[in-house]
Amino acid sequence: MKIIENALSDRGSKYAVSGGPVATADEARAFVKALCRKKKFARATHNTWAVLLPDGPLKSDDGEAGAGMVIVRMLEREGLEGHIIVVTRWFGGTKLGGDRFRRVADAVRVYLGEANT
Repeated sequence: MKIIENALSDRGSKYAVSGGPVATADEARAFVKALCRKKKFARATHNTWAVLLPDGPLKSDDGEAGAGMVIVRMLEREGLEGHIIVVTRWFGGTKLGGDRFRRVADAVRVYLGEANT
């Protein structure tokens, strides 16, 4: 499990991004559960995630409607199968509107950039 705790921030909201290999839907859910065993992540406002599996994409918005699909699209563009990416947000008090999707995409880019180095 790779965790980038201070991936970015915007108007008080803070983002982390995590990921790792998973082969099944059960492994994906277990990954998120293991991440949320860390108190900091359990208290987050949203833990949105997605993974491309042989049966098709699997995602969770965790209250951040549409964020899981943003991650799915980025995984598809990268051709990255069997690797879950979780974008965690701690709400900072200011609504981000449509920018929240840009921040999810930015966090995924940070993760992919670190994975390629």
